[in-house]
Amino acid sequence: MSLNGPQLEQIVKILCLYAELTVPNPWRGVANRESLAVPQKANAFFYSFTANPSPKVTPVTRKSPREKNNSKALKETPILSRKAVQNSITSLTTKSPKKPMLKTSQSLTNANEEMPARNSSRNSIRTTKNEKRRKESESSSASGIPKKRKTDVGDLVNKIEKVEANATSDLPYMFDSTEEARKLFECIIHPVKPDRFFSELWEKKPLLVKRHTSNYNRSWFSTAEFDKILRQENIQWGVNLDATSFVNDKRETHNQTGRAHAPVVWDMYQAGCSMRLLNPQTYSRNVWKVLSVLQEYFGCCVGANIYLTPPGTQGFAPHFDDIEAFILQLEGKKHWRLYSPRNDDEVLPRFSSGNFSQSEFGEPILDTVLEAGDLLYFPRGTIHQGDATDEHSLHITVSCYQMNTWGDLLMKLLPSAIEMAIEENPAFRVGLPRNFLNYMGIVHSEKDLPERKEFVGKLQSLIGTLMESLPVDAACDQMGKQLMVDSMPPVLSEVEKSCSVHAAGERWDPQLKRVLGVSELQPETTIKLIRRGCLRSDRRRIYSSEFRMRKGPETYTL
Repeated sequence: MSLNGPQLEQIVKILCLYAELTVPNPWRGVANRESLAVPQKANAFFYSFTANPSPKVTPVTRKSPREKNNSKALKETPILSRKAVQNSITSLTTKSPKKPMLKTSQSLTNANEEMPARNSSRNSIRTTKNEKRRKESESSSASGIPKKRKTDVGDLVNKIEKVEANATSDLPYMFDSTEEARKLFECIIHPVKPDRFFSELWEKKPLLVKRHTSNYNRSWFSTAEFDKILRQENIQWGVNLDATSFVNDKRETHNQTGRAHAPVVWDMYQAGCSMRLLNPQTYSRNVWKVLSVLQEYFGCCVGANIYLTPPGTQGFAPHFDDIEAFILQLEGKKHWRLYSPRNDDEVLPRFSSGNFSQSEFGEPILDTVLEAGDLLYFPRGTIHQGDATDEHSLHITVSCYQMNTWGDLLMKLLPSAIEMAIEENPAFRVGLPRNFLNYMGIVHSEKDLPERKEFVGKLQSLIGTLMESLPVDAACDQMGKQLMVDSMPPVLSEVEKSCSVHAAGERWDPQLKRVLGVSELQPETTIKLIRRGCLRSDRRRIYSSEFRMRKGPETYTL
């Protein structure tokens, strides 16, 4: 088969377009190629990542043009508004509006002669169905009997499961909060993979990621938002905000009393005081959103503090904390120095330390300057200190795993296990030997007496019996119950609001002058929990999360 010049040119254009759509370009959408980093340095104390002008990037996924068209169709599909119904069970099978035709489909239609026939066939089928529905509606209205819409719960569940894969589904996509949390954490520690992070770094050594992309962490928080919060919210000294300084190896707190007014705060900032906002998630929606998602990933309470440091100053003395710390530099630069724990007692501590002086520890294991967009992680027990360079510094410290250890689980497990053993096993209720104080205690600890061996052997036997019937699940449920008390309420998406009391259910219609949108939950009604960890149960009771927000009397109950 021979092809002329114009035909060859058209084929080349099509091949080029196909290659652009299918071959992944690692730099597409990246303003600065240095935003992708590769490992540069690793030693026994920390891992460091920095930018590389030409890193080798292995693409994770490849999308064909057909998948891209389906994805585009899904994005362009409008979100349906929830229609109130008067049935006992709310109907979710609303009819989707006609979707706009994509340009790619139009070009394919012009190139394919069979497409008009298919469209005409579909239009005829659609017309027949519409006429049938109209006749049924007319007959039901003529008889005066309203026709009830049937709701098949099984069909609804199947539609929800298939909605992500089917771009033409009637229902909006209900995302999995744990999957969203996984993607968010991968974005925070990029380019380090989570498997490597938890196997090599977590609770072991610090991680430094130099991105050279100043806007990478921009969406978290800003100094302008801090000023807005000071002026619009009731920020209290010592409760929500601290003013500190560290000069001549001495840490001081300069808090006032009452509300922290913006002019006073900025005057103290100009005088060299660092500002620490203790609960930014209460006032910043972005911080609230990110922390509430991360607590799904870590399975424990996740908190944060905001630190604003004037140029050339240091606000805190060297110390270590009882949390896993993720430092995200938002604005400016900050000089950080990290030191190893001084002894085994300070490795993964349960409580934070006091203030150290420079003479109490040796050389730093990491000495670096964080710039906007960079990340620094270090385990609890790592001694650290930071000072601003020749410009101001704004960073957020994300914290997790405070008192979330095996020891904390055992503290809940063993007391309940002993109580159950005493109640159920008579061997634990047998009295102690009448004269055991004559051969037990520190004063007799170095004596080799048969009575001592018998006494210790009896204790070991009882402990062995105790270990065979530990209420492990009950203790884990107690940890889950504590998480419900400590955790933050979720930030509901618009889709989630449309299926909850925040945007659906009963409402008053001023024109009809009656209540509409009656929705009743039946024993067979299928529901979706907003978040995976919002409900736990045992044989006797059910624990649910009740979140109380800062503003007003509104209560979020899941």
